[in-house]
Amino acid sequence: MKAKDNLFSVKSTLNLRGNLVSLDTPKVMGILNVTPDSFYEGSRTTSLADIIVKAGQMLKEGAFILDIGGYSTRPGADAISIETELERVLPAIEAIHKTFPDAYISIDTFRSVVAKAAVSAGASLVNDVSGGNLDDQMFKTVASLKVPYILMHMRGTPETMKTLTDYDHLLNDITAELSIKCSTLKYLGVADIIIDPGFGFAKTIEQNYDILRNLGYFKRLKLPILAGLSRKSMIYKRLDSTAQEALNGTTALNMAALMNGASILRVHDVKEAAETIKLYQAYKG
Repeated sequence: MKAKDNLFSVKSTLNLRGNLVSLDTPKVMGILNVTPDSFYEGSRTTSLADIIVKAGQMLKEGAFILDIGGYSTRPGADAISIETELERVLPAIEAIHKTFPDAYISIDTFRSVVAKAAVSAGASLVNDVSGGNLDDQMFKTVASLKVPYILMHMRGTPETMKTLTDYDHLLNDITAELSIKCSTLKYLGVADIIIDPGFGFAKTIEQNYDILRNLGYFKRLKLPILAGLSRKSMIYKRLDSTAQEALNGTTALNMAALMNGASILRVHDVKEAAETIKLYQAYKG
């Protein structure tokens, strides 16, 4: 951490279902996609039996949060109806919540209707890749639900975001856009906000690495930072490989994210991320 980062006192706790959870030791968020078309084939799970098995494995390996998503936001993915998204995520959340009642579940959605139904089914957090851009009721809904909200930076939609990578000053612009939304969320009464700079969303590969190098810059928002780097194109395109072969690269960049201030790692591979955090803690002493 750079000396100037010490100027910003980052919030280090979350209220999850009435439990005050410390983020002094970074946490792992395991990705569990109930979609047939997410960009990494290994994260796709559709049958309830497989979902329970995979959720149990992730929890055993060290996942603190299970992130359930039913809408693929990869470029070129098909749009789906609210009804289809609900049909995918609600049975999964209900089954996980029933089988692992102490597990913290996050709903990965940009739709307020889905967020509300998911929290009723057992979810404890809302993870919105659009940062409220795609549903003007999301902020009010999260405030009424009184759950933590993961505010990700994105411009446009999954279909248009690749054309929206022009920034006057990358870090300043992202921080300013997030800051405005944080002010709105706090005004509405959202007590726990987590910042996600949105690796790969309206960012070029070069911009992604600029953000990673300067992740501590976002500490001026005084909020926990989530890094979602797992198996993304910024890794496998640099290595001339594929998402299937990007585990080693993911681990390398996750360590960089931790060293630059990340409090949560959102990953497909929980065991490796948990081990990375253990070694990071040992490195810190």
